[in-house]
Amino acid sequence: MGAAEPESAEVDRLPGWVTLLLAPNPGPMTLDGTNTWILRAPGAERATVVDPGPLDEGHLRRIAEHGPVDHILITHGHHDHVEGAARLSELLGGAPVRAGSPVHCLGGEPFDPQESLDGNGLEIRVLETPGHTSDSVSFLVECGNDRAMFTGDTMLGRGTTVVAPPDGDLGAYLGSLELLRAYPEVLMLPGHGPARSDTAERAGFYLDHRRERLAQVAAAMAAGAETPGAVVDLVYPDLDPALRFAAEWSAAAQLDHLRREQS
Repeated sequence: MGAAEPESAEVDRLPGWVTLLLAPNPGPMTLDGTNTWILRAPGAERATVVDPGPLDEGHLRRIAEHGPVDHILITHGHHDHVEGAARLSELLGGAPVRAGSPVHCLGGEPFDPQESLDGNGLEIRVLETPGHTSDSVSFLVECGNDRAMFTGDTMLGRGTTVVAPPDGDLGAYLGSLELLRAYPEVLMLPGHGPARSDTAERAGFYLDHRRERLAQVAAAMAAGAETPGAVVDLVYPDLDPALRFAAEWSAAAQLDHLRREQS
């Protein structure tokens, strides 16, 4: 059993400066699809795009209809978030793409730690939140008195995030959750799933879940489980077979983390 999912924190109504376009790529790992966020301050001519999503021409053209755009920002390099970035930049006349890794940048530089971007009336602060991937970032955006945290896959609006080695690292991930727990009453806008009213509350739920799961994995190790598959057999007995691969990824990260702590 994991920590109980808080249901009351889901948000149906977004601030007026935020538009959500849902990519048509639903699935076990993407939930309803990738959330593409378009940010435009009241009265501003130009917008900012967060996570253009997959290379789907219809989705990218819907995003481009909200142009002109100053920046295309990437929370992390998984294809369901970044695959369409180059094509979207083309549709928008060469709008720069910026990310934590230079591999995913186009016409722009990788983010500097704690960098702040001018978003035409928005203040966009880049927070390094590695763990889900080594290049994961979150964006704290201020518009007037409003604040919102765009978390990519570091925290989802429903369910929990897979941390898969070698690029994923559970120790770094726990540190990122601790960082996000410092933002109470800040709207959380994730890469998948519904918006949540409180970034800190969501981070606390994630931390509780991870700690409970680590305790279960430690108990499985004490019982003789040495491989991800053996851990999954003991810790996830009622798992949907279609999700076993993701559970084994998570178990591998948990084993690595616990073995480092014990060494």
